[in-house]
Amino acid sequence: MNKRSLVGALDIGGTKIAAGIANANGPLARVTEPTPKSGTPDTVARQCIAMLHAACDQAGVPREAIDAVGVSSAGPFAQVDGMLGLASPNICGGQAQSADLPNDWVVIPLEGPLREQFATVAIENDCVSALVAERTFGAVQGEPNCVYVTWSTGIGFGFCVDGHILHGKHGNTGHAGHMLMSESSDALCGCGNRGDLEALISGRNLANRLGQSTADVFDAARNNEPAARAIAEDAARWFGRGLYNVAVALDTRVFVVGGSVWQHHGEWLLPMVRRELDTRMHALTDGVEIVPARLGGLVADFGAFAQVMPQEWVQGWREREAWKHEA
Repeated sequence: MNKRSLVGALDIGGTKIAAGIANANGPLARVTEPTPKSGTPDTVARQCIAMLHAACDQAGVPREAIDAVGVSSAGPFAQVDGMLGLASPNICGGQAQSADLPNDWVVIPLEGPLREQFATVAIENDCVSALVAERTFGAVQGEPNCVYVTWSTGIGFGFCVDGHILHGKHGNTGHAGHMLMSESSDALCGCGNRGDLEALISGRNLANRLGQSTADVFDAARNNEPAARAIAEDAARWFGRGLYNVAVALDTRVFVVGGSVWQHHGEWLLPMVRRELDTRMHALTDGVEIVPARLGGLVADFGAFAQVMPQEWVQGWREREAWKHEA
């Protein structure tokens, strides 16, 4: 079997990891597991490798058939022995010493262990990867000025300006979830900031602060429970202001929004978020769209696949809408 007839993908988030394999016709198998929170620093990478092997076993293909793996990962990234490692505040407990992250990791190796197993490894920030997926297959194909945003365990962005996807000096462009929003808030982010956007509204930080899951709070808000409603409206306001800050900085045309919070509550939250855009600086905000990620919960997977798949596969995946066919 030609090795390049199969590719692998990893979506590494603060809550879960997904591993998948695909061929020219689309995804063949997908395995998900919780993101490990304890063990040695290479635990995450070793679990990723084991999950890719499990996906091969599930699909009935040899493990050695995959030599190219795309990775869509929560960041930021840092160097470990000259290769990319993860310094994610939603995975590495050594950064802010949060009770829900019982490890002392500050930076964990990723690229090194993967390269020991696979000949080709391409790693992108998860929101940059999701932006690639939406521009390749989804809601903003060919759009030169667009931003992908996730509202999930964390808050992250991917930026495309004048047709160029921005990466930055260490591949960390897009960590605008850590923009400081409030000097008076005591909301704590995993990175150590108080009052940044992620501290104020991310699924993990809201749950830590409120002592109950964000899903429960937002469900109660939709049922008009007053205290929950106030929390959700406040979160929507902060999110809208974050989008406003990005819109006026980049002069963008479209925000594509994904992530678990938005997937479940975006339609209800949208008018409150739009208000923060529509009432300010009309010369820069008029006509700015907010649309849902077309690829839904598979957007990071498809961004990872897009990094390593042969270009000749792309049109076929588009025509078959491969993301609609669960592996």
